[in-house]
Amino acid sequence: MLIKFAAELWVWDARKSETWTFVTLPEDASEEIHELSEGLRRGFGSLRVRATIGTSKWTTSIFPGNGGKAYALPVKRAIRTAQSLDVGDVATVTVELIDI
Repeated sequence: MLIKFAAELWVWDARKSETWTFVTLPEDASEEIHELSEGLRRGFGSLRVRATIGTSKWTTSIFPGNGGKAYALPVKRAIRTAQSLDVGDVATVTVELIDI
């Protein structure tokens, strides 16, 4: 399954000294992923994916968001730096589910 979308980068404050940057997958795609992945999810409900933003490609996991309505994709600092992105910027993202 391949999903292409545009989304704003946002910050989740995990701990006082640690923050994580994410984009949120569209709700309709997230619902489809949830249905297709029944029984395949890993720790914290995560699913393995290949992600692309601009010329950067990496393997990571998506995680169900609060309330389970949409999955969130972490965007690590190296990707944000390589693509000149910051929190609040909108990125075009491609996500390919690996295990489905």
